[in-house]
Amino acid sequence: MAALTIFHNPKCSKSRETLALLEARGLRPRVVRYLESPPTAAELAGIVRKLGIRPEQLVRRGEDIYKARYAGLALSDEEWIAAMIEHPVLIERPIVVAGTRAVIGRPPERVSALLDM
Repeated sequence: MAALTIFHNPKCSKSRETLALLEARGLRPRVVRYLESPPTAAELAGIVRKLGIRPEQLVRRGEDIYKARYAGLALSDEEWIAAMIEHPVLIERPIVVAGTRAVIGRPPERVSALLDM
């Protein structure tokens, strides 16, 4: 299996559950606390590619910053990436990356599909 990375927010219950699920399987992923150390634009674009989605689909729409600055806007993929880099709280979590694939751990059990490949 490829090395695992989890983009993690320790204050998020789903993120904690996903990390616990990985650890229960004996896995020790690299933990990136993305609110403290956000990915670069290139890294985030790569994650989006691995997820197989558009950047806008990775945006957390319930966040206050989204409602105040981005709700209803038709931004380009590059603009959404820039918004998430500027405001990492907008990045959906947790994200688990393994090699050329990634999944959003909502619900946490979704990572099983990635691990069972």
